[in-house]
Amino acid sequence: MEMRMLEHATEFRNRLLIVLVLFFTFFVAAFSIVEHIYKWLVDLSNVKLTVLGPTDILWVYFVLAGTFALVGTFPIALFHFWRFISPALSEEERKGFLLYLPALLFSFVVGVLFGFYILFPNVLTFLTSLAGDQMNTMFTAEKYFRFLMNLTLPIGFLFELPIVVMFLTRIGIINPVQLTKARKVAYFLLTILSTLVTPPDLISAVLMAIPLALLYELGITLSKMVYRKKQKIVITN
Repeated sequence: MEMRMLEHATEFRNRLLIVLVLFFTFFVAAFSIVEHIYKWLVDLSNVKLTVLGPTDILWVYFVLAGTFALVGTFPIALFHFWRFISPALSEEERKGFLLYLPALLFSFVVGVLFGFYILFPNVLTFLTSLAGDQMNTMFTAEKYFRFLMNLTLPIGFLFELPIVVMFLTRIGIINPVQLTKARKVAYFLLTILSTLVTPPDLISAVLMAIPLALLYELGITLSKMVYRKKQKIVITN
């Protein structure tokens, strides 16, 4: 038993080391072109940013390089996670995971794009419009990119929620009845999550909570579809 635990710990350490090395490699590659990434993001948003201190721009560069490294490493980390847990899964669970893996990665990309091209500019425009002509609007580079990352990355991961729900329904861990009963609790937790990943204002939290609630409802709908299909297979057999 102790030997098996030691083997698992060694395998986990080796896979984690591979992921960390790849993350560092992606980070160095992204940092080498971070000025172009910065210019691309600013040009897309058409805003003029202000730097308040000599270390602000360095912080922004590190955050941008780290974000791109995280996005690039995520599929590889997911693959190593699968290879690590697959021996402990049943044949049905392995098939299910492999079936939903491409959808999981696709959902993450769609979520990041949704956050960047739809959620972020609309939230930014709405918050800026509140100032009107009475205030001079000025964005610091540090706050601007912190706001951008807080909206785009979490929504990318949360877009995977319906796919995760489908997988868990397929392997019998959850079912649509449980999800429906837990709706109020889920909404409460999603509301707390939206306040944690957005800037400290009510409007941003509400604008984040709405797509999260829609994702949860989509998860219930997809769970019902998977559950009905499972029931038909059981009846047929």
